[in-house]
Amino acid sequence: MKKDQIFSRPLPKSKPFIFDNKVAEVFEDMLLRSVPGYADNLKMIEMFAGYFAREQADYYDLGSSLCAASIALQKGVKNKGRCIYAIDNSPAMIRRSRHIISGINAATPIRLICADIQDVKIKNAAIVLMNYTLQFIHPDLRDALLRRVYEGLLPGGLLLLSEKMVFEQPAESEFQNNWYWTFKKFNGYSRMEISQKRNALENVLIPETWQTHKQRLTETGFKEVYIWQRFFNFTSVFAKK
Repeated sequence: MKKDQIFSRPLPKSKPFIFDNKVAEVFEDMLLRSVPGYADNLKMIEMFAGYFAREQADYYDLGSSLCAASIALQKGVKNKGRCIYAIDNSPAMIRRSRHIISGINAATPIRLICADIQDVKIKNAAIVLMNYTLQFIHPDLRDALLRRVYEGLLPGGLLLLSEKMVFEQPAESEFQNNWYWTFKKFNGYSRMEISQKRNALENVLIPETWQTHKQRLTETGFKEVYIWQRFFNFTSVFAKK
């Protein structure tokens, strides 16, 4: 696992965060050091997949990056699925994912697709994953995307959604952000790295409140919408059709 040092030297303030080759090379380390609870998140995806897998159903990982969530899903599904579609619009992520999954021999295969998740037809789905993905979609397009996910799920199907969220109360927002930045420092990131990445993600990663997410999921039609994991401002949601 290559160490993330992308923001360890001064960079132009106007340069936005992109999922290029440099990010793909260090993305595993970046996630583990930047997303609290990430390792447990993957374990729970495997657990949910074991309970909600169906014979001859399909599975989707929207915004699959390096396929960590797809592999967790594959472990849980075992031989009950037809295919796991791992979809990402970054060619660099798809290339690296192809190398990562090349040695895996599993009953339910992972099929890599380089495409915009908004252009992909979802159908016959038992489980759809959106692991820290929706936050990179423009807010005006999120309702339509989730409606397509809902329509593509089988009755009783499951959406597992993980997001970085914001808080309505200023005091809570300050608490969550300060401790999240402390978490990153604890994992070896410098103040400059934290600041530069935060600037690069501005207007690229656009978080929303839990209330906004819950309302959108409920209005889309999901009957059960619950938080199942929260670390600081990172939250994972269970939404059942």
